[in-house]
Amino acid sequence: MKYYIILLFLSLSLSSFAQEVTKDGKIYEVKNEKIYLDGQDVTETLTLEEKTLIFKEAAVITEKLKVEAAAKAKEVEAKAKLEAETAKAEAVKSEKAAAKLKKEEEKALKKKEEVAEKLEKENKKAEKAQKKAEKAQKKAEKEIKKKEKLQKNFQKAESNLEKGQKKYEKLKRKGKLSPQDEIKWLDKLDKLTNKVAKAKSKL
Repeated sequence: MKYYIILLFLSLSLSSFAQEVTKDGKIYEVKNEKIYLDGQDVTETLTLEEKTLIFKEAAVITEKLKVEAAAKAKEVEAKAKLEAETAKAEAVKSEKAAAKLKKEEEKALKKKEEVAEKLEKENKKAEKAQKKAEKAQKKAEKEIKKKEKLQKNFQKAESNLEKGQKKYEKLKRKGKLSPQDEIKWLDKLDKLTNKVAKAKSKL
């Protein structure tokens, strides 16, 4: 009977204690689905990938401890069977304790599976959100580039119009324009003005 009590406390303590996980030279403590570093909760500050790795490693450690506990349980059960041959009443009590322990282990395993499933769902949800954010960012970057290009086109058109006007004014002042040249220049300036207006409207 005393073996089963020890084993029961051992299995209960396995589920209540935090798991220590070493990653990149840092020792993280995993307890109640939260990650601690030097006693501080760092769950939200870690990346999704880091969290997943740490939780997986903690689960592996827990599983290893459970396997060890199960091995010890088998050892205890063997001793209990030996005692059962000499004390029948003691054997009945040992059976009850073993059943209770098995039920606790099944309960703990079910809980771990639920946690793993929940974590997987959250990971998928987070991945989906990340893809959506990346898509939105690409769209925004594309939009910025488009606006920059339109701004450049507008500035270029303005610059061309300004240069054309200055040249026209200079030629006109010097009296180097024939009536036919003046018509050509005015037509050219009109086209440049239209280009500026078009570029501005696109902005």
